[in-house]
Amino acid sequence: MMADFAQTEIERRLTLYQVFLKLYEHHSSLLDEILQLENLSQPSLARGKRCYVHGVVDTSAVYLMTNLCGNQTQSLRQPQQIWTIGRNRSSGICIVDSYMSRRHAAIQYIDDQGFYFIDFNSTNGSFVNDERAFGPIKLKDGDRIRLGSMTFDFFMSSTCRVLPTVAMELLMQLMHRKRDNQVEILTYSSNKPKLLTEKPDDNSEIFRNPGLVKKFEDWYDNFSSEQKSEILDRFFSRQIP
Repeated sequence: MMADFAQTEIERRLTLYQVFLKLYEHHSSLLDEILQLENLSQPSLARGKRCYVHGVVDTSAVYLMTNLCGNQTQSLRQPQQIWTIGRNRSSGICIVDSYMSRRHAAIQYIDDQGFYFIDFNSTNGSFVNDERAFGPIKLKDGDRIRLGSMTFDFFMSSTCRVLPTVAMELLMQLMHRKRDNQVEILTYSSNKPKLLTEKPDDNSEIFRNPGLVKKFEDWYDNFSSEQKSEILDRFFSRQIP
């Protein structure tokens, strides 16, 4: 009686295991969503980074940006525009994963065509949007790629917009309050920052001072595009109490 029960339990578990394998093979994204919901109740897991590869087509170069290497974002340039992926340390994107082949796959950029994903007949295969990759697959923005036990998103950008000049009233809000009733203006020049003596109630007078505004405008006109962009970034990242 006990032997029959044990045999039945083993068969039941094997059946569940086979169902799980089929589900993981054909609907891995569904399992990812289930795991993400589970992680919401586990703060230590919820803080995990989402992995990605971002293909960038610039006027001067084509490169990848990814956080798959050492868990930190890096820009990867390759003269042949082929980025290999695998456990081998010589791979352009080296991923320590026992389910991944030493030379598992690659992402290649072909001029005037786009980015392609190629699997090198890996042992456990590669999947793009849950479809097994048997030949070169042209990648699209937002594709989901699975290699071994690693899953990451692929993004691409081939256009660049130059944003308009930041309004002067926003630039004036970048003034940082300092000790001893002084205000520092971010000029990004080689000289030391200009300091203005501040009285308790004279902020509005400083901002309405036409000479100060004109001088700040002259400084701003001499900023490079990178400096103007940094000013904008610092403004939006500033924590307002």
